[in-house]
Amino acid sequence: MTLKKDDAIESILTDFESFANLVLYQLDILETQISSGDVSMKDKIYNEIVDNEKKLDKMEVKISDKIVKTIVLYKPVASDIRKIIACYRIVISLERVGDLVMNIINFLRKIKNPKIYADLSDVIANMLIFSTNMVKKSLLSFTHDDKEFAIWTIKNDSVVDELNHKLMKKAINKSKVAEENKLLLLSFININEIVSNIERIADHATNIAEAAIYSFEGKDIRHLNKDIE
Repeated sequence: MTLKKDDAIESILTDFESFANLVLYQLDILETQISSGDVSMKDKIYNEIVDNEKKLDKMEVKISDKIVKTIVLYKPVASDIRKIIACYRIVISLERVGDLVMNIINFLRKIKNPKIYADLSDVIANMLIFSTNMVKKSLLSFTHDDKEFAIWTIKNDSVVDELNHKLMKKAINKSKVAEENKLLLLSFININEIVSNIERIADHATNIAEAAIYSFEGKDIRHLNKDIE
């Protein structure tokens, strides 16, 4: 029974690794696109992102089913339960990160003023790079039981908020050039949606870091971020 339980948990973690790597790959594709400063996207790249999103949805269901079956069939010990539950929480956050990537891509394709986007793309790219780094470090925290990476992720969530404020200030200054230009205003709306979704990626990185700490310490620190040490 112990061997079967260990195999079941190992299978969950193997699928989890594949799932996490695909989400990170989606973020890499997005980062390349955002950093280019170009709103246009080749159909091949867009279709790849869409296909990957469909794969992520199927993988999320598969992992969730495995987690439920493992708990019901093998009744894991407390430490294993924490690992599995933390994994489940992280999978939910990663699946939402995948959704956010798709949202950002779709908003990017709706921008009607490529020039104004190009002027702001450097700040947007910095936000995305930082948020992606948060996701990567939070995942490393879980896979390596590294509390320092988790704490770094949680404490740096506010950095992305600051970058958003910087971008909005820059956008407002730009808007004075043509306040009545409908295409310009539509572009600002879509750019705002893009950065809001990037902020949410950082929020989910924080959720992953909190789940990682729960996994290896058994502490639920949600809503207690200010007191973390």
